Order: sequence, then C-alpha cells, then structure tokens
Amino acid sequence: MTQNHVSGMESSAISVLKRAVELDQNGRFQESLVCYQEGIQLLMDALKAVKDDSKRGHYRDKIKGYMDRAEQIKVHVNQMKEDGKYHEQIKIAEDATGHSYESLFKPYISNLLTEVWVQDPYIRHTHQLYNFLRFCEMLLKASCKVKKIHLLTSQDEADSSQQSSALAEIKQSLGARGVALDLQYSSTIHDREIRFDNGWIIKIGRGLDYFKRPKGRFSVGYCDYDLRECQETNVDIFHTQHTKTL
Repeated sequence: MTQNHVSGMESSAISVLKRAVELDQNGRFQESLVCYQEGIQLLMDALKAVKDDSKRGHYRDKIKGYMDRAEQIKVHVNQMKEDGKYHEQIKIAEDATGHSYESLFKPYISNLLTEVWVQDPYIRHTHQLYNFLRFCEMLLKASCKVKKIHLLTSQDEADSSQQSSALAEIKQSLGARGVALDLQYSSTIHDREIRFDNGWIIKIGRGLDYFKRPKGRFSVGYCDYDLRECQETNVDIFHTQHTKTL
C-alpha cells in the first residue's frame, strides 16, 4: 500500500471523526455513533499499513480514545431507549444540502429492521411519488431485510388515476424483490411519521417532501439527493420499545 493511500485513509478518518465529535457535542448521539464507528474502522485500516512504531502507537491511542467514547454513547443511548426518554432533533436549514434519505435514515437502520410504516398525506404528485420510490430504494439498499412497507396517505382528488397507477407500479416492483407494500388511504390524515419495527420513530415536519425543486433536469442535485437543496424543516427522532401499527 502506497504512502498516498495511507495518507488518504488518514485524511478520511479525520474528516469522519471530526463530524462524529460535532454530532456528539450537539447531542445527536445515534448519528455520532455511526460516524465514530466509520472513523475508527478507517484508522484501523491505516494502522495495518503503517510500519513506523511511533505512528502506530499514535493510531492505537487515538483508536482507543474514540472506541471508549463510542462505547459510552452506546450505553447512554441504550439506557435512554430503555427508559423511553430518547429524543433527538435535527434542524435542516433552508437551502442546506447533504440530507438525502440515506444520510438521514442510515443511523436508525439495523439488520433487525423488517417492517416500516410511512404516514404522509402528500404522496400524490409526481415528484412526491418519486420521493416515496427513492425512500423504498434506500431501504432495499440498506443493511436490513425489510419485508413489508405500509403507506398511509391521502387520495389525490384532482388526479387519482396517476397516483393509484404509480403506487400500483411501485407495489408490483417491490413485490418482485420480495417486499410487500400495504397501501391505505385516509381523508383525515395530517401528521407525518415514519416508524421502524426496530423501535425508531422519525417525524419530519414536511414528510418526505423536504427537497426543493431542482433548477433543471440536467442540474446538479437532480439525481443525487445529497446535492439537492432542502426546504427548512425539523426532524424529531424518538425510540420506543414497542412500535405500534399505524
């Protein structure tokens, strides 16, 4: 392994661990834990390639310090989950980027996740239907084995045929990959909420539709939601030992 490669891993580790510390200091513990784990792994990979004893010792000290902090966070989060007191809030600023579904939901997805409930009144128009499809694709790519997705939304009175045909196509496509889509409509639904059967509850003020329109079909951010500008919204994350069915 070249020196440049090692330097690259070290630089990546510093960047990820810096983000972990920032999240930690802001009380976003579950997110910080994911970053600590990623940063520690990068440092361990760099350690394997380093021959200099003093640098190896430096890496070991850093790894131990970050591992100790990660373990403290894990114990703290588990205790809050057991007590039913876990609550984090993420404030997404106007025009902010870096808040794709993968970035937002990754810390709360585990291999225990098999069933998801989505309550969102605005899965109607074309871009909102694509948002839901992107959310489903994110789940399919994640390190979990989701078998069922429940969607509770409102019916588009202006053009129900487009909505129903699009959701039917999504249902068929998910079914071909072994995931069942349970679709229900409500005329009184207002709140927006996503529940995972591993206990996590994510409430987004704007639901899945918190992205701004791209400036054009060939503009940056059209395909990659991490590069798409957002509308201002708050995300509240809770954990409960018992996730009820919506």
